[in-house]
Amino acid sequence: MHTNSGKMSQIKILWVDDEIDLLKPHILFLEKKNYHVTTCNNGQDAIDLFDNENFDIVFLDENMPGLSGLETLAEIKEKKSSIPVIMITKSEEEYIMEEAIGSKIADYLIKPVNPNQILLSLKKNLDHSRLVSEKTTLDYQKEFRKIAMDMAMVRTYEDWVELYKKLLFWELKLENIEDQSMVEILESQKVEANVQFGKFIERNYEDWFTPKADKPVLSHEIFGELVAPEIRKKDKPILFIVIDNLRYDQWKAFESIVNNHYKLEKEVSYYSILPTATQYARNAIFSGLTPLEMEKKFPQYWKNDVDEGGKNLHEADFLTEQLKRLGLNIKQEYYKVTNFASGKKLADNFKSLKNNDLTTIVYNFVDMLSHAKTEMDVVKELASNDKAYRSLTVSWFKNSPLLDMIQQAQQQGFRLILTTDHGTINCKNPSKVIGDKNTSLNLRYKTGRSLTYEDKDVFAVKDPKKIGLPALNMSSSFIFAKNDLFLAYVNNFNHYVSYYRNTYQHGGISLEEMVIPFLVLEPR
Repeated sequence: MHTNSGKMSQIKILWVDDEIDLLKPHILFLEKKNYHVTTCNNGQDAIDLFDNENFDIVFLDENMPGLSGLETLAEIKEKKSSIPVIMITKSEEEYIMEEAIGSKIADYLIKPVNPNQILLSLKKNLDHSRLVSEKTTLDYQKEFRKIAMDMAMVRTYEDWVELYKKLLFWELKLENIEDQSMVEILESQKVEANVQFGKFIERNYEDWFTPKADKPVLSHEIFGELVAPEIRKKDKPILFIVIDNLRYDQWKAFESIVNNHYKLEKEVSYYSILPTATQYARNAIFSGLTPLEMEKKFPQYWKNDVDEGGKNLHEADFLTEQLKRLGLNIKQEYYKVTNFASGKKLADNFKSLKNNDLTTIVYNFVDMLSHAKTEMDVVKELASNDKAYRSLTVSWFKNSPLLDMIQQAQQQGFRLILTTDHGTINCKNPSKVIGDKNTSLNLRYKTGRSLTYEDKDVFAVKDPKKIGLPALNMSSSFIFAKNDLFLAYVNNFNHYVSYYRNTYQHGGISLEEMVIPFLVLEPR
């Protein structure tokens, strides 16, 4: 057993082969490339060395006397599961390959190996993340100017969807690189995008409620325009899932898990109505009406901000009425899942749903998570930024009864429609507001009589009826926070700010809250 140590390098290789002396040229070649190679000629010595030294990667001969390569591999992985091991063998027998791959080898080389193969394998396994990181950074640097130019040219609601998707694409690409400066540049582009988007909404939103307006599909139109045509096909039972409070980036983060069971047929980006809050946006989805129309036609179901009691207790009633209005005489059931136990119960009884034409499930978890973030320090730490928030959503989804239901739906041939009512934004900065005791409590919008606020920070609507909203009384107005602001009362301001800063809120105007995924998926 001996150690070859040319120039000391950060990369330390352990090479285990019973014919190690024949590999001298390979080792000299690697040392010239500034790798540090430690060699030994049997599995037991390799394990002993492994106990005493830290290596970055292992080359392991499969066919050795004494401990075989596979046995040595098992021992090494038990001691340090994350280390990449490259198996080298004369044999191409399938069972050896399968066993080695099953034991999580990083690469597989067949003897005789040449030095360039070795080098390529090292680069692939050790420099991969650095090379990817450098390429991603370079690509984004090229794209950065184009995004800045696109932002200056955005004129339509479709342009905003495209720009937002582009920013998210780069956010997800840059998520795993080490160059923090690039992430900060992207963050500043997102902030600038929301500043411009706020101005766009302020200029155009009221027009979207006029006849024949050129506008996106809004919350109260998605069922009639996007879900009903799927029901009318009558070729498959439909599972319609509304995950409360789901942002586009969170969908993108767990899309690949859903793709194991379903393939995407159609994607529409619709816009949530204002306020981007559950009682407005989700009731609008199920009723097919604006909040103003709900208040007029169904006063028994609609509750305003200051009314006592739950604001979303009549979604099933609203849906039944909408189906009648659309002339859809179908067998349908509606479920709301507000905790793990109720989700588990529904998943356990999922087989009973296959005879429905439409099964609607409102899944409240993401909403509970984002609200909990203001209440629970643990969650606040777990979801301190968008990257962590996405990661937390993926962990939840992987282990949720919802995934179980999606798997069962695929097996039973359901078409899957997946959407949400609004997104959410991490609120960084306070904006001062003064209101009377009847002012609503939400941090991203307020409605009330005598509101005093910073004009530049909000979109103020003096006549709520013009945007399909009921007024609490004659002089009530609505204000919607823009960018990443949250509305804080002047009295007790400092306490309020320290409590709510860096929490996820919704109700206001941002790309994150308003631009929503609507997905139609077919079973694989």
